[in-house]
Amino acid sequence: MRRRIARLLYKSSSDAPSYQLLYQESFVLVKAASLEEAKAKALNHGKNESVSYTNENGETITWSLQQVVDINSVLDDDFDSSEDIVDLYARHFRNYEAYQSFEPLLSQEQFGE
Repeated sequence: MRRRIARLLYKSSSDAPSYQLLYQESFVLVKAASLEEAKAKALNHGKNESVSYTNENGETITWSLQQVVDINSVLDDDFDSSEDIVDLYARHFRNYEAYQSFEPLLSQEQFGE
């Protein structure tokens, strides 16, 4: 069994008229014998994580899987739990401004539900 990283995209929606859509990108460690098995496990996991709940304002918030964006091998599959740091995943991009515009931790944007 190989370890792979699945990148899943979720979307939150609400019945509240003023609700602003929020997206979540989640990185999940998947153990699978093949890429196809990893895709199936990631898709199943993402669907099982979909949920609806009522927030403190009485509004229904729904999180749903939009897409399994990527499945990739971990960078260092030869790790054990005694290691302090392990490289798992890396992605590359050319436009830092575009990345910064959607990454709330870089833009210092405060968001909540």
